[in-house]
Amino acid sequence: MPDLIHSLQSYDLGHLRIVAGLWGIELFSPDSQAALQELAVGLLDAQLVTEIVETLPVESRQALDVLVAENGRNPWQDFTRRFGELRDAGAGRRDREQMYLQPVSSTEVLFYRALLGHAFFETTSGPQEFAYIPDDLLLLLPSKDGTATIVPGRLSSPLERSHPALASDSILDDTCTLLAAMRMGWQVLPEGVTLSVPEAVLREFLLAAGLISAPKGPDSVPILHLKAVKDFLEETRAESLAGLVRAWMQSASFNELHQVPGLVCEGTWSNNAFATRHFILDLLGRIPHGKWWNLPSFVRMIRETSPDFERPAGDFDSWLIRREADNAFLHGFAHWEDVDGAIIRYLITGPLHWLGILDLSSAENGGMTTSFRLTGWSTELLKGRTPQGMPREDGRLHAAANGRISIPVQLPRTVRYQVARFSEWEPDKKDEYRYRLTPASLKNALQQGLKVSHLLSLLNKYAASPLPPSFVRALTRWELNGTEAKLEQLVVLRLSRPEVLEELRKSRAGRFLGEILGPTTVVVKTGAQAKILAALGELGLLTDDAIKADIISVGENHHE
Repeated sequence: MPDLIHSLQSYDLGHLRIVAGLWGIELFSPDSQAALQELAVGLLDAQLVTEIVETLPVESRQALDVLVAENGRNPWQDFTRRFGELRDAGAGRRDREQMYLQPVSSTEVLFYRALLGHAFFETTSGPQEFAYIPDDLLLLLPSKDGTATIVPGRLSSPLERSHPALASDSILDDTCTLLAAMRMGWQVLPEGVTLSVPEAVLREFLLAAGLISAPKGPDSVPILHLKAVKDFLEETRAESLAGLVRAWMQSASFNELHQVPGLVCEGTWSNNAFATRHFILDLLGRIPHGKWWNLPSFVRMIRETSPDFERPAGDFDSWLIRREADNAFLHGFAHWEDVDGAIIRYLITGPLHWLGILDLSSAENGGMTTSFRLTGWSTELLKGRTPQGMPREDGRLHAAANGRISIPVQLPRTVRYQVARFSEWEPDKKDEYRYRLTPASLKNALQQGLKVSHLLSLLNKYAASPLPPSFVRALTRWELNGTEAKLEQLVVLRLSRPEVLEELRKSRAGRFLGEILGPTTVVVKTGAQAKILAALGELGLLTDDAIKADIISVGENHHE
């Protein structure tokens, strides 16, 4: 059924002001389109809806209950036969006679309060006219069994949703990055490699999903479950995201309260993170799908209706929670916003956004989040099902002759995971990961049991264009012969005659000499320059015609 905005969009400014007046709302907008947005924000307030419904005349309340019991709609002819007609009147007659103040039927009472619309809907027998309740208002009304469905908060205004930050599935790319780093034994990500989710929180997602086990002690590292990691990376993006969401929803150990920025939890008390999470998810399920919802009002209504949603028996004193900024302990209901309000905001702007369930928006660029809405993926994800329409992993990589490899986000994650294990990591670019093959990185891969031939097979299969021949030759030769050339910084001693070099080699200073590069040139071992010059002095070889000693940075190709 149409929502409130679509139900009222054909009416003039006068009609909108009539509705606003009957609800006790003042409209300031000078034109109908802006006034419609303003009115919708005011009407979709759960507390105000309850007040308006409770003040309806008895017969009008019965008419509304009939519509609610029939899931929000009833054939127009049947409804008006039972609850009275809606008089047909233009704006002039309506305003002149003030028909909305003297309604002749329950139909008119509901109509002028925007609780009732009428429109044609398709049926099995063709188009038919129905009386209906706008679907976002229907969510705020008593259900068929007479119990009220509470939807905390209200719609966002255009300003509050003017700078959106849309949800994505980038958490999947973050997990691939972190899993590859952990597989390589790294404790810290290389400089310039970034994650969209805080690393500590991402590790909690991996734990919940069964991809890693927690460290056994303070100095140990997490253990990767290689079979689970392999299966996770080989799934479609939709399957992987759905799996992460299911694991998070079912986890008893993933504790959002311990992750809230700026709060430090101390002591031996415990909280039920699972129950808190599902309390918020239940409320989100009542919000009109795809509508921008005001975050401050959402938090405020929870405080007014269910302030102890995460506190056993309403205990606001026993938890030891310290504010990091000033080390103040946050005891008592006076700090509800600092703790309980903070966990609601964190769930909305953190896990639910990172998992692709909620879009966010703010009133100014880079400002605090003021609005959120359920994404197109959210319905399936929250039901534990695989969503449709997610991006496919069909990208292609690019390999350069100098060993650099550029990988787009759309490349299968299992391929990037393997390439990363062969490579040195370079700083990320937008929507692209960059790696470089070096003798050191290839040697490290070899020690992990990886083979260059497997890397070449992967690169050939997923490259956007044929691999450079020199690139292929270099990898093939390295696998056969190892490092055949290296660039070094050397300290070189140059002497005037071969005899001087021979005499120096036989002296006590000979142990400080390295590789002989020529008849009069020799490498000085690192840090031995002063000792060599002292030895030359002892040999009486400090005349210009006997020695020319320089410290030279030389790039040499050395065959091994």
